[in-house]
Amino acid sequence: MEWRTVRFDWNRARAFLVTAEEGSLSAAAKALGMSQPTLGRQVDALESELDVTLFERVGRRLVLTDAGADLLQHARAMGEAASRVSMAASSQSEAVHGVVTVSASEAFAAHVLPPVLATLRARAPGIQVDVVATGERSDLLRREADIAVRNVRPDHPDLLARKLCDMDGSLYAASSYLDRIGRPMTLERLHACDFIAWNRDAPLRERLEEIGLKLTEASFPFVCDNHLVQWAMVKQGLGVGIQASVIADAEPGIERAVADLPPIPFPVWLVSHRELHTSRRVRTVFDMLAEALEPSASR
Repeated sequence: MEWRTVRFDWNRARAFLVTAEEGSLSAAAKALGMSQPTLGRQVDALESELDVTLFERVGRRLVLTDAGADLLQHARAMGEAASRVSMAASSQSEAVHGVVTVSASEAFAAHVLPPVLATLRARAPGIQVDVVATGERSDLLRREADIAVRNVRPDHPDLLARKLCDMDGSLYAASSYLDRIGRPMTLERLHACDFIAWNRDAPLRERLEEIGLKLTEASFPFVCDNHLVQWAMVKQGLGVGIQASVIADAEPGIERAVADLPPIPFPVWLVSHRELHTSRRVRTVFDMLAEALEPSASR
């Protein structure tokens, strides 16, 4: 390879790549953990190095030029290669210290993970855990997290997954809500209730049909993709919501909407990249999470 023909700094190429993918300097700066002016200078410097204009500013938006769009595919390939180098290096680490990023839903991260992390801290004090609480699925292949707690099995061959159990869930409501609409509550009377959900998609209604509930879109006056906000709505008495029993049964003022309703199972998977799983610190966190969550999830 003729190294003298490489005329740019990889950090500047990364700045361009993340800016293009995030759509703005502010979002890219946040993703990279740097200031917006610093990021902007890196993009400007890359344009000078390559003698091309990568972005046009349209109002407050950045739009790729034709040259920028052409170079973006090459920058993506470089980013993927850099991620593989970083992952390969991480997988060789035998030190039980350093940062491990764990991704989980907001409700799971808030209600289930804290006691697990306390145990982890006591056993492996050299490990620092960054928790990504999100309703979105973190991309482990792009290093958005080292470990993820998911409700679906991944299908990518580079991901290693361990099923912990099927976590029981059910329909819950505030006692005040059930008092207001009248008792006793039955499955048939649930059709007249307001429901709170994370989306209005048909699969959710199909899931509820499996337990005998035939609801329409009008049954969901409140929707929020943030699980903590959704659960706060249930606790406020706005309607009936689905929640994991390990979380809901410990909540004062909340009860099962129908006591004898069959449980709604949610599979719990612990997922990591195969290469990262050979890292001692990632393997340590993975194994301790599995050990702690298996009994928690099955209650």
